[in-house]
Amino acid sequence: MSSAVELACELPAGYSLRAMHESDLHELHARIERNRDELGKWLRWAQEASLESTRGHLARGLAAEREGHGVRRAIVIDGAIVGDVGLDVDRDNDAGGIGYWLDRDHRGRGLVGVAVRALVRYGFASLALRRIEIRTDVQNRASRAVAERLGFRLEGVLRESYRVAAERYSDDAVYSLLASEASTLS
Repeated sequence: MSSAVELACELPAGYSLRAMHESDLHELHARIERNRDELGKWLRWAQEASLESTRGHLARGLAAEREGHGVRRAIVIDGAIVGDVGLDVDRDNDAGGIGYWLDRDHRGRGLVGVAVRALVRYGFASLALRRIEIRTDVQNRASRAVAERLGFRLEGVLRESYRVAAERYSDDAVYSLLASEASTLS
């Protein structure tokens, strides 16, 4: 897997997916800052209001892609980043996990669902994964709705499984879709 991975996907209303680059750091940081209050409820990496925390988030995604352990894409419109979506790959288990976030002004257009569907199809068809998960805080109704609309099955809840902040652990709903079920992908 290389940074030249193409994902067959048309997003609604002029939006598109593109590979992330180190040069995206400042733009990505500005977009995260703009959404920090919301993102920080669910994501530990989004809590630190620093360029270095954004650099770490970006670097982890780029390194995973270079090393064949993931695919991360910026969601853009008119060249501007408005979110990102990624697939982290566990090659030992032929499994993957999908994560995503979107700027508050661009929600409600079906963008994340289309982007996640493209990553799922890529994971099953091109990477020969057998299982893909979406884990999200049980209180994050928007993220849960993405998984449910795409036909992922709720397997259960992992109690206090993700440290969101020093004193807060989230209970995470675990959704999965198997390669054998991919034909049902809504």
